Amino acid sequence: MQNFSPMKAQIISIGNELLIGDTINTNASWMGEFLNDLGVEVVRIHTISDDKDLIKSTISLSMKESDLVITTGGLGPTHDDITKTTIAELFGVEMIKDEMVEDHIRELFKSRNIPFSRSNVWQAYVPENCEILFNRAGTAPGMWFHENGCYLAVLPGVPYEMKYLMKKGVAEKLRALSDSIGYIHTQYLKVAGIGESTLSDEVLGDELKDFLNDHVSLAFLPSFGQIKLRVTGKGASKEEAQQRAGSLIGYIKEKAGDFLFAEDKDKPLAEAVGDLLRMQNKTIATAESCTGGLIASTITDIAGSSDYLLGGIVSYSNEVKIKELGVSAADIESYGAVSKSVALQMAKGVAEKLGTDIGLSATGVAGPGGGTDEKPVGTVWIGFYSHGQHFAVRALFSKDRLVNKERTTVTALEITRRILSGIDGLPYSLKKETI
Repeated sequence: MQNFSPMKAQIISIGNELLIGDTINTNASWMGEFLNDLGVEVVRIHTISDDKDLIKSTISLSMKESDLVITTGGLGPTHDDITKTTIAELFGVEMIKDEMVEDHIRELFKSRNIPFSRSNVWQAYVPENCEILFNRAGTAPGMWFHENGCYLAVLPGVPYEMKYLMKKGVAEKLRALSDSIGYIHTQYLKVAGIGESTLSDEVLGDELKDFLNDHVSLAFLPSFGQIKLRVTGKGASKEEAQQRAGSLIGYIKEKAGDFLFAEDKDKPLAEAVGDLLRMQNKTIATAESCTGGLIASTITDIAGSSDYLLGGIVSYSNEVKIKELGVSAADIESYGAVSKSVALQMAKGVAEKLGTDIGLSATGVAGPGGGTDEKPVGTVWIGFYSHGQHFAVRALFSKDRLVNKERTTVTALEITRRILSGIDGLPYSLKKETI
């Protein structure tokens, strides 16, 4: 295998509105993902103001450091849109009018019955050393430069116009250069029910470093009880990049298979649980207190979840727990609503009431108040009931109310996934407690 370094790129987002919060910069994240899929490594992202000197210096430095630079923003018809004239000054060239661009803009305005003005003519002017990236999605043309060994793409900031030009213009240019830029292969693996450090140190262990080098990397992207693992392989060919990433992917599957619920970065845990329920022809119902219906809501985020979720009961008050779920008033009095006994009864009660194969319950101290020394904020009991198993687990999460709701939901779903998958261990090494 060759030692090959893929093309390195920097993204420059231009506009005061991005810095003061008037506009959220979604362009840069979309472009980063798009370029990575093309085999281009994004090494830096800049967000800068509409300042001529700053635009010049940022572009100049980025072109010295990278193989590709892409800018967005500042190509409109108003006085504060200065990107292309600033670039013309940077390269020491004149602005010239492109007749085809002007004709396109005139036709576009005519079709929309919009008056055409002098400021719109200005959008047809471009630096004389650029190649036009024709923008059929709008009025501002994209521009492609090759100067001093670096490629520069200048694109409008309007998201749908930027995406059109990235797909129709920039991507085609980069594919034509594919023999010289190399490839990146990225694979995402999603795990749940384990902490980042535990996964890295205890599950993947010291052998992990044997797979990591200049051509293979691993990133841990944690959120609310889940971790997205991004495996990246680089190579001179697509096959070489895939092969390099594949060795590490195989190792992770071998070591962390019980925690793995998806090999698609966009597949949520609730969908993985739903797939298992549908495959096994089983139904589920939820009984929720501290989560306020979030478990059921998360399940119903998945299209087709009516195949297996029959319903849920938000039993926030003790009265509802007693009346609707058959929880013992004496047990609530003796042990409290946040207890093993209540979680067990809630899970069984909702399964029997709604006639499902599985009942899932949650009761806890979400916070920020209400905690005690015995049951601090973040204490949660999760109950699971099926015809073969009936248990509850006690977890302790955070001091943040919304985080506790999210973590409880993920943990309850991961418990369900593991039971359905026949996996013995529970998330975070939680212990099953029965009556």
